[in-house]
Amino acid sequence: MNYRHIYHAGNFADVLKHAVLALVIAHLKRKDTPFRIIDTHAGIGLYDLSREEAQKTGEWHDGIGRILADSPPPEIAEILAPYLEVVHAENVAGSHGPLQRYPGSPVIARRLMRPDDRLVVNEAHPADAAALTALFAKDRAVKVLALDGWTALKSLLPPKERRGLVLIDPPFEEPGEFRRIVEGLAAAHRRFATGTIMIWYAIKDDRAVRTFAREAAELAIPKVLSAELLVRAPLSAGGLAGSGLIIVNPPFTLESQLAALLPYLAERLGQGKGAGDRLIWLTGERVTNP
Repeated sequence: MNYRHIYHAGNFADVLKHAVLALVIAHLKRKDTPFRIIDTHAGIGLYDLSREEAQKTGEWHDGIGRILADSPPPEIAEILAPYLEVVHAENVAGSHGPLQRYPGSPVIARRLMRPDDRLVVNEAHPADAAALTALFAKDRAVKVLALDGWTALKSLLPPKERRGLVLIDPPFEEPGEFRRIVEGLAAAHRRFATGTIMIWYAIKDDRAVRTFAREAAELAIPKVLSAELLVRAPLSAGGLAGSGLIIVNPPFTLESQLAALLPYLAERLGQGKGAGDRLIWLTGERVTNP
């Protein structure tokens, strides 16, 4: 995968990640007290799908493109509503026509926040950090950083609001990313034990993913939910076959929402034999052996 997310904006992995992000934020808004969202690997925030990079891969056609072309059953439509409202809002007059722009996690978070909530976005890539800074230049509710994502994580926790969401979305371009995630998760939970921590991961090698799940479970964090979406079976040659989310302290409503959403996404976004989904508790609730 190319680190710069413009190549992958709106793909199947984004659909899962951003739909869940929107659901978690919606749950945080049930209480009146302010919260903070921290996005450690934020990208540029908003993606022009007419750009050469997005056109080169066209991944959004098999992701958000398929979702927008469908008419999901009412239960699924309700679950997807917070996410899709932002997608529509970033296009012409909320048009349901051809997609022009795709909102990344910073824009989704910003649109769903309330006036007293705060957002911190971090991006290490210099050009992308500059684009992110320009996007939020006049927004006092958003702080932009240009640090290594794992360094930023250490410096930003705990938030002064003592409630909120941490989104960790590493690029998976270097060896050892799963080990860094486990170490980062342990450190983040020590600093912010009551917060919701959401970590995205790539599924290329199923054995590596299962090892990662066991190591995450061995941290003995009280409540850890894992949600995975496969669009095809992993291949020996590699390549992105699916993606997953580790969610620490998930909202109590999230398990049932994902139990309905994941099979729908697997059916709608599947690209070949082996498409499917997996929803398990690594720790807490009903623990399942990963």
